[in-house]
Amino acid sequence: MKIFIQNMVSLRCKLFVKDELDKVGIDFGSIDLGEVEIREPLTTAQSNKLKAVLHAAGLELMDDGKTKLLEKIKNVIIEMVHYAEELPKVNFSEYISTKVGVDYKKLSALFSQTKGMTIEHYIILHKIEKVKELLIYDQLSLTEIAFKMHYSSAAHLSNQFKKVTGLTPTYFKTLRTQRQALEEL
Repeated sequence: MKIFIQNMVSLRCKLFVKDELDKVGIDFGSIDLGEVEIREPLTTAQSNKLKAVLHAAGLELMDDGKTKLLEKIKNVIIEMVHYAEELPKVNFSEYISTKVGVDYKKLSALFSQTKGMTIEHYIILHKIEKVKELLIYDQLSLTEIAFKMHYSSAAHLSNQFKKVTGLTPTYFKTLRTQRQALEEL
């Protein structure tokens, strides 16, 4: 049986949830982004206790089917963009639909209604966050980052970066350098 936890999007969140499950006495198996495999149904007391500790940490135990589906979509995107070694070679809509196990049109409509943006825009926002991270690490050129993030060119990446952030990737990188210089004073 699986339970779904909204906003559980990092390794730190997974470790926190693991600790809290142990404290509450919930027998669990695997913990993935946004979901936990539990071995036995939760008692009312366990559920209430878990909801309270999760809520205090900015996480939510989800009960509603649509909310669970929405969280699955977000987690697939976050895992795909931020944690996978490489972005999938297939179309993102096909990838998400396969991972979630639901027709993409249904996922797209639910996501747009609930989040007020398309899945594509959500992916773009996360890709740009990943690009920022790669720019800060300063190990890859903009062309290499564009290739890694499946942009058709460095120019395409730069245009999308500027559209989302209001900055060029080069200017963003110089801001980081300036900030480091100020911290050293």
